[in-house]
Amino acid sequence: MSEKIYKSMKHAGAWNIATGITILIVGIAAGVITIVNGAKLLKSKSDIMF
Repeated sequence: MSEKIYKSMKHAGAWNIATGITILIVGIAAGVITIVNGAKLLKSKSDIMF
């Protein structure tokens, strides 16, 4: 019985690590995209007229 619990805990831990790595990569990518878009907006700021 306890072997089944350890196996399920192992799988849950592996999924948690995989999910954490995925969220980290997506977060870094979103941050880089935001910085690049912000830099483009600042670069073209002088072209905008109101």
